[in-house]
Amino acid sequence: MKVRIVDLKDKMLVLTAEEPVADYPDLVSMVDAGDCEFLAPLRLSFSVAREFDHIRVAGKVETAVMMNCSLCLGEYDTEIASSFTVFYTKASGMALDEEVELAEEDLISKSYEGDEIDFAPEVAEQVIMEIPFKPLCKEDCAGLCSKCGVNLNETACNCDRSEGGFKFGALKGIKIEK
Repeated sequence: MKVRIVDLKDKMLVLTAEEPVADYPDLVSMVDAGDCEFLAPLRLSFSVAREFDHIRVAGKVETAVMMNCSLCLGEYDTEIASSFTVFYTKASGMALDEEVELAEEDLISKSYEGDEIDFAPEVAEQVIMEIPFKPLCKEDCAGLCSKCGVNLNETACNCDRSEGGFKFGALKGIKIEK
């Protein structure tokens, strides 16, 4: 989604759209890597306003994804939603040679060149940040049995899991004296 700077007058501009995930190369690479599968197009809504020397964009992106749980390996669907605000300023063209301390508002500001602003990089960034690093199908997912591999969310097994995992097996016989 793009907006032309000349379209921003004194009033706020409200934009909504549905865009296919295929229009966002970073999201397509996530699908190719097997991180998730998008089940719906991206639903976008933006309010764009000119404020003094910058342009304020308040946006929201929503979609549905299918992921694999990192504990039980089962597939599950979930909704992704992210709201964000970005301040755009005209690029000055001057390169900074020294280190500069960033204020909080600098962390949510971007620069633009030319006569339009493309929101695609921010949209992709927001979606990527909402995809969990370690997805869970539910908060209390029991995972898989380390002995027989059964999904403990679906059935119980009779395996003895009282011993520590194989990772700490070497520490089993260590005794600490005080």
